[in-house]
Amino acid sequence: MAPIESKPDHNVVEKQLKEVIQSLYQILVQVSNYDTQGGRPTRDVLAGELTSLSRSLQAVHRTAAASSSASPPSIASPPGASSLPAVPQELVQYVENGRNPDIYTREFVELVRRGNQLMRGKMRAFAGFRDVLAGEMSSAMPELKDDVARVVAATGGPLAESVPVDASVGVGGGGDGSVKPEGP
Repeated sequence: MAPIESKPDHNVVEKQLKEVIQSLYQILVQVSNYDTQGGRPTRDVLAGELTSLSRSLQAVHRTAAASSSASPPSIASPPGASSLPAVPQELVQYVENGRNPDIYTREFVELVRRGNQLMRGKMRAFAGFRDVLAGEMSSAMPELKDDVARVVAATGGPLAESVPVDASVGVGGGGDGSVKPEGP
């Protein structure tokens, strides 16, 4: 049997919002028919309508607070935060300035794409530097070939291509020039 959720029903929220709208309409009517000469009755009715509006708004607020506390908190949001998606402030300002949010999205995607290309270029440059450094270290210090091969393998580099292989010694130490993977 599924657990009963304590989230407010859509009909309850709709009813509360209708009460708020009705209170606002009644205030509109009372203000437009306000009799400054009559005094007390008009003033009392308007005060009652304002009190009714306050109660209606408090009911909506309580319902909203209950629905946000009843939903399980997500990993990305801090405790007590709304379950609504976060809208970047830059996007809100962009729309408030009368610009199309699709253009903002396109510009953002292009910016991310440029950043990704730059990062990919840096990664390739460092991989090339790693391979050159490994080759130079292996040729300058043959006793470290095994360690160099291990470091190159641990950093995601190809074993046989990054280190020049001396057929007499071999990177893996087997004497046949082959590279032997470590581990089980």
